[in-house]
Amino acid sequence: MANNPAPTPERAIYGFVLYLGSILGFGLYVIWAFVPDEWLNSAGLTYWPQKYWALALPVYVCVCISFIYVFYAAHSLLITPPPDSMKTLTDKHARGPPEIDPPPDAIPPIYDIHISDVNRHLYLNKDQGR
Repeated sequence: MANNPAPTPERAIYGFVLYLGSILGFGLYVIWAFVPDEWLNSAGLTYWPQKYWALALPVYVCVCISFIYVFYAAHSLLITPPPDSMKTLTDKHARGPPEIDPPPDAIPPIYDIHISDVNRHLYLNKDQGR
């Protein structure tokens, strides 16, 4: 089978089974969370986790997802090299700004902006000057 996103009968079956499984899982979760234990025991369903986990598990998942977002942003800031690092040097293949200004209605050409210009624009106050 080729690796393409085209719909196939197998993918339709897998999708339908996943859909039914998610509906069944959510239904069991709602029954477990909202139906009193006495009713479940009278129906013969005696082995269920504590009701505490009906609320704690979704909270833990949301906290983990928010931690992943914060960790990803912090990790990106940690691995960014400082402006005076050797990793921020350019080579002969870097494109500088164009020699002449394009017409006002034209799309400007692509070029590399030096890291010191970016930092000056982002982090200097207007009264500090250039």
